[in-house]
Amino acid sequence: MPTSVFLTIDTEFAWRHHVAGLDLDTVYARSIEPAGVGLSYQLDMLARHGLKACFFVDPMPAVITGLAPIRRMVETILAAGQEVQLHLHPHWTGASLVERRAGASRSQLHEYDRGEQRDLISGATDLLVAAGAPPPVAFRAGSYAANADTPAVLAELGFRYDSSHNGAEPADSRIGLPADQIAPLDLGVVEVPVTVIAEAPDCYRHFQLCALSAGEAAAALDHAAAEDHAAVTIVSHGFELANRLGTRANGVHVRRFAALCQALDDRRDRLPTAHFADLPALPLDRNDRPLAPHRVRRHWRQAEQLWSNWVAERA
Repeated sequence: MPTSVFLTIDTEFAWRHHVAGLDLDTVYARSIEPAGVGLSYQLDMLARHGLKACFFVDPMPAVITGLAPIRRMVETILAAGQEVQLHLHPHWTGASLVERRAGASRSQLHEYDRGEQRDLISGATDLLVAAGAPPPVAFRAGSYAANADTPAVLAELGFRYDSSHNGAEPADSRIGLPADQIAPLDLGVVEVPVTVIAEAPDCYRHFQLCALSAGEAAAALDHAAAEDHAAVTIVSHGFELANRLGTRANGVHVRRFAALCQALDDRRDRLPTAHFADLPALPLDRNDRPLAPHRVRRHWRQAEQLWSNWVAERA
């Protein structure tokens, strides 16, 4: 049976640009379309390779900006034939266009009780749909900061999938699953964990564009196919191919994205990309294990990360 691949791209305003006092058009440009390698570029690359991707869109900035920028994101994604699902960073509920450093005192979803989470997720759903998205069936908490209440709330609200568990981020991701849980399972909704690879015993690194080298990504894909994994879940961000200022492309990340698209294209028979809206039937009884540590791949990535942080980021 083929292994479904969820190529997910969290699409959101970067809080750092808001705090810097930039005007709305500049915040949009640097968060969503930075340096010519943002949303439109990524959609074009996905189309060239015939890949499906899920764009988890955070509509919460609309509480201070209005719906226009969120609608622009949604329309761009849907026009390209990709899907929009729900992302949520609660700190926008306390944001202001006047006092830019202000934000909700509780910035992580797990800091809210079950009733408050329900109100936040329901309100964010309304904003996303008002911006032109179909009713979402999948959710990811900002910073993966869900807890055990979150899947139950999502089930009450009619969601089918959550993708907030990330075993490489235990301080934020608090659903209560083991760090090495990468196979989907039933938590009232289908939890589709972010894929991790083993860095060392009991130490994991998540399958994110800026976190794994192209070699590690290809090895993780081949491992999943060889071991008949139920799913692979990859993470990126709309602004991740640019430097943190959103002013120049990060060549390391651009090359990784191109390599990932090619790798998925080459493996489409064994590892087809999927949309959550397709409601794929995922096996929920697997004990999938992360890719084992590999010293040479790790050292190559560490050298590449050093170049990315000290050269590409500052170019």
